[in-house]
Amino acid sequence: MAVKIRLTRLGKKKAPFYRIIVADSRSPRDGKFIEEIGTYNPNTDPSEFKVNEELAKKWLANGAQPTDTVSKIFKAAGIVK
Repeated sequence: MAVKIRLTRLGKKKAPFYRIIVADSRSPRDGKFIEEIGTYNPNTDPSEFKVNEELAKKWLANGAQPTDTVSKIFKAAGIVK
């Protein structure tokens, strides 16, 4: 099973809000996930994010692959793969 750390979309039309989740790569974007590890709000200036560092490091150590956007969020948060 390939595990990814990615975003799932919430919020209204034209006002997105995202959760950072750990999910099987075969599951749909807004479908079933394993664990929620943070949030990301691109509507504020600057963009606002909250990440549980312990959970993120645990999943990265277990082999979960972050997407490009999540990698950028992790670099800004100081979580390096």
